[in-house]
Amino acid sequence: MTKIITGLIVLIVVAALGVWLYLVPAGDDPSVGVELRKFSSENVRVDLPRINEKVENKFAVTGEIRGNWMFEASFPIQILDPSGNKVAQGFAMTSANWMTTEFVPFTGEITIADYSGPAILVLMKDNPSGLPENDDSVSFSIVIK
Repeated sequence: MTKIITGLIVLIVVAALGVWLYLVPAGDDPSVGVELRKFSSENVRVDLPRINEKVENKFAVTGEIRGNWMFEASFPIQILDPSGNKVAQGFAMTSANWMTTEFVPFTGEITIADYSGPAILVLMKDNPSGLPENDDSVSFSIVIK
């Protein structure tokens, strides 16, 4: 009877270890232990992607932005490599009334052709005037798979 109980305990421990090894990511993943949190600033709140999140080469950017950051219900988005080179660009849009200083929801989609690795997601205030004093942007790190 003791051998049966010991055998069952060993079997349970081995099964638990197997499940743990399957569910825990490999140790060579630099994002292990990195908290994925939402980006938030005075003018921009990003729901997706989260800071340091790994994303595919085509992904959605969603959140809320102050309406006065938009022009004609849109604003530019860029993806930069760690050296500051632009690897992709696009626009986010809203269907809400953007002629306000309040937050309005936005969504955009970015497609990256030939890049993977660490990147910076940049959300830019649309500045149709071109005047430098009207420029503004926020940015945070992501990882392109």
